[in-house]
Amino acid sequence: MTNATPPALPGTRAAYLGGLAIAIGGAVLFSTKAIVAKLLYRYQLDAVTVIAFRMLFSLPVFAAIALWKMRSEPPLARADAWRLLGLGLVGYYLSSFLDFLGLQFITVGLERLILFLTPTFVLLASALWLKQHIGRRQWLALLTAYGGIVLVFFHDLQGGGSNVVLGSLLVLGSALAYAVYLLASGEMVKRLGALRLVSYAMCVSSAACIGQFFLLRPASMLVQPLEVYGLSLVNGILCTVMPVFMTMVAVQRIGAGAASQAGMIGPVSTLFLGAAVLSEPITSWQLAGTALVLAGIYLLSNLKGQVK
Repeated sequence: MTNATPPALPGTRAAYLGGLAIAIGGAVLFSTKAIVAKLLYRYQLDAVTVIAFRMLFSLPVFAAIALWKMRSEPPLARADAWRLLGLGLVGYYLSSFLDFLGLQFITVGLERLILFLTPTFVLLASALWLKQHIGRRQWLALLTAYGGIVLVFFHDLQGGGSNVVLGSLLVLGSALAYAVYLLASGEMVKRLGALRLVSYAMCVSSAACIGQFFLLRPASMLVQPLEVYGLSLVNGILCTVMPVFMTMVAVQRIGAGAASQAGMIGPVSTLFLGAAVLSEPITSWQLAGTALVLAGIYLLSNLKGQVK
């Protein structure tokens, strides 16, 4: 008898492609929030109101999951409760608020590219505070990605002036805040699980965003045209809740590395959606900058064992 190589299981490739499709869909939906926010700004809303409506529609889902986890999991230690409070305020409240503020001044294409630099901030922070070594190829990846941002930034600067600078700084602050969240949540997610951590943190963020609205704006601003409620529902459910769960499912099916690489479709989808929905022009400078950022992040995601 001869030994024959067993055929590949037909479901294995299908499962991988399914997970990849889920990761891509989640990345596109999450990136679409910038498009929806721009559409909401056309109704004379500000960032405080837009983000409050977003959280009002997403809070019931995250609150239901948090309540389920509270009943099925051991109670949180006091130290973990305080950490979750901080993570929710920094990772989802501050990061989201700065992002929505910045979107008032810059294009969705530039916004998405800046946010896409979050992994590079995590790497740099790990090198500065955790004393991890950055290899030459990682420096090349970082310089490539930042070169793309500079290219798009100076291109947009010609048309927006100081507003582009302000908006870019705000979104940069958003990316930095989320990088802090990723660094601080690394150990907790192993102990609590991603679903529990995210649901608790999103409840904290929602409370902060909604509380901020009632402190700074009159309750009468809750009365808006029907289109605002529809767009806010899309923002809260399709662009917030669904991407969170789709990304988690994708990571379980295909791994964090493949899921993060699939997320690279986000800036590209935002660029073309911005052109289609918001009539934002696509220029050769933007395409070149986007290509550089994606190339840098791709190189970074494929460099294993370089940080020690």
